[in-house]
Amino acid sequence: MEEKVLNSRKNGMLALVLTAVLYLAALAAVIAGAERSAWLMIVGIVWLCVGWLPFAGLRVLKPQEALVLTLFGKYVGTLRDAGFYFVNPFCTAVNPAAKTHLGQSGDVDGGQPKPIVLSASGTGNAQTVNKKISLKIMTLNNCRQKINDCLGNPVEIGVAVMWQVKDTAKAVFNVDNFKEYLSLQCDSAVRNIVRIYPYDVAPNVDTTGDGQADDGSLRGSSEVVAERIRKEIQRKVENSGLEILEARITYLAYAPEIAAVMLQRQQASAIIDARKMIVDGAVGMVEMALGRLSENKVVTLDDERKAAMVSNLLVVLCGNRDAQPVVNSGSLY
Repeated sequence: MEEKVLNSRKNGMLALVLTAVLYLAALAAVIAGAERSAWLMIVGIVWLCVGWLPFAGLRVLKPQEALVLTLFGKYVGTLRDAGFYFVNPFCTAVNPAAKTHLGQSGDVDGGQPKPIVLSASGTGNAQTVNKKISLKIMTLNNCRQKINDCLGNPVEIGVAVMWQVKDTAKAVFNVDNFKEYLSLQCDSAVRNIVRIYPYDVAPNVDTTGDGQADDGSLRGSSEVVAERIRKEIQRKVENSGLEILEARITYLAYAPEIAAVMLQRQQASAIIDARKMIVDGAVGMVEMALGRLSENKVVTLDDERKAAMVSNLLVVLCGNRDAQPVVNSGSLY
């Protein structure tokens, strides 16, 4: 199904004026025919009864709106540009997703409540449905999903997808409801991509599919992951006339059941890294102290005394608490 744009029917004002003039002429014919000719009065009455039909063919579109029209089940075309149109009064607008609200921005109603139409019982439950299709860039804030990463750790992730309707005919006729279809494909694409990556950098993990381990991760390669999610969604919705402009990760965290354990793991890793740095610095300071003492000939130490000095300095420099000084008032030996 290919989109057929109807931009040559922006003659709504002419049709409105002509129909109004004919209505006034029919009213005058009824009045004049009552005195002069019965046939003139009959023609005027018939027009007054059916003359309202051209008004049903008037369509008004604002910028970034579209209207898909069908005539007796056959696709006629799409109105895309802003303007005042006149089409066949028997044409009907089609939008299967008109009643679907996914908590997203940029709908054609601007987020305003729909007008209420009172039913015959006066309950006011009936609502008018806007059949126009928005051509604006819309944002689908996908719900958080719990997915296992490539290491089997449960991860919660949320994705925001910016999308736009490009082909209205495909969006209306190729899928049942293009908004729900997009939402389901987003869930599937996020799940397919996230399970390829670990949450954090892990050894011996191939995330690119080239057979070699790399440093890809959900936390460190968020832009790469988001771009792969965008391409995956675009591939899945290609036949529905939608274009995925951008995808962004809005939330990323370990699942609550393992969050505490992973936090302890990260704290332990940070402590180990800090201890390594402290030990490297302490060894360098001990080497410098021994070298300065030997170079300046401050004191001559044998191997046993050097070992005792190294031990004491390492204890002082690597300890978690401040050292308590001990004054030796006796001889060195």
